[in-house]
Amino acid sequence: MAPPAVTASGPSAAVPSGRPRSAAVPSGRPRSAPRLRAPRHRHSADRPRRSVLLTLLTSLVLLYSLVPLVWLAFSATKTQEGLSRSFGLWFDGDFALWDNIGRTFTYDDGVFTRWLLNTVLYVGLGAGGATFLAVLGGYALAKFDFPGRRAVFAVVIGAVAVPGTALAVPTFLMFSRMGLTNTPWAVIVPSLVSPFGLYLMWVFATEAVPAELMEAARIDGAGEVRTFFTVALPLLAPGIVTVLLFTMVATWNNYFLPLVMLKDPDWYPLTLGLGSWNAQAATAGGEAVFNLVVTGSLLTIVPLIAAFLLLQKYWRSGLAAGSVKE
Repeated sequence: MAPPAVTASGPSAAVPSGRPRSAAVPSGRPRSAPRLRAPRHRHSADRPRRSVLLTLLTSLVLLYSLVPLVWLAFSATKTQEGLSRSFGLWFDGDFALWDNIGRTFTYDDGVFTRWLLNTVLYVGLGAGGATFLAVLGGYALAKFDFPGRRAVFAVVIGAVAVPGTALAVPTFLMFSRMGLTNTPWAVIVPSLVSPFGLYLMWVFATEAVPAELMEAARIDGAGEVRTFFTVALPLLAPGIVTVLLFTMVATWNNYFLPLVMLKDPDWYPLTLGLGSWNAQAATAGGEAVFNLVVTGSLLTIVPLIAAFLLLQKYWRSGLAAGSVKE
């Protein structure tokens, strides 16, 4: 007996063989083919986006920074006469680097060594003390709540905006009344104040030292001093190194403050001493020693480069990552 015929107009119309049931098109309701979504092009972390303009600007900044250093390195190998007869970015016929270094340390009874030791003294006490005070102040402002905290924040921000040259004359008048001018303290004490270092440590300590770690140390019976030195200080190492480098470079290259405060050449730093050598060519009967000034300038930047290379391994962030369970 043959099966009953099925009409195509019913709700359960037959579907041709080989065609999925879901693909059947209802009567009177045409169905368009589904559109596929175009894939989005995402730049992964291993394939960063390239910018020709940014590369060009970076190259110009790099060139602007390296050309003076290259000129200084080439000029330090020349004699006094070779500086004027040769191209600045290449060697002269006479290679006089070692002779220039020897004369730099022996010229004027070896005063360059005295200036170098003075600079190390100013950096060690001034920059080191400024870093220590910035760490203490930044940690206290970031982790403790006390009356006047907002006022301190306003003072720090205002001090960052004031240039150091604007404070040189008032500082000189104050130190002159105390009888401290023409002494090393006139350079060391003002160098202990670093508003930018304090602000930087404030911002860094806010995120680098979790409050949960401090609470755990207090629960274990540690006091505030022990918590700071055993828990917070290791976490603040990257920020401490950064502030130390900033203050060290600022103190090492400081020129205007010693110029105002000091008149005895025996207390000059390197910047002021080399400036006096450079200026003696314009004085009556003065000897032009531009080759020694250039060589001394090259020797001056060597400790800074060494400090950056030695301390760069401490520039690590995220030391507290994973130490607190969320």
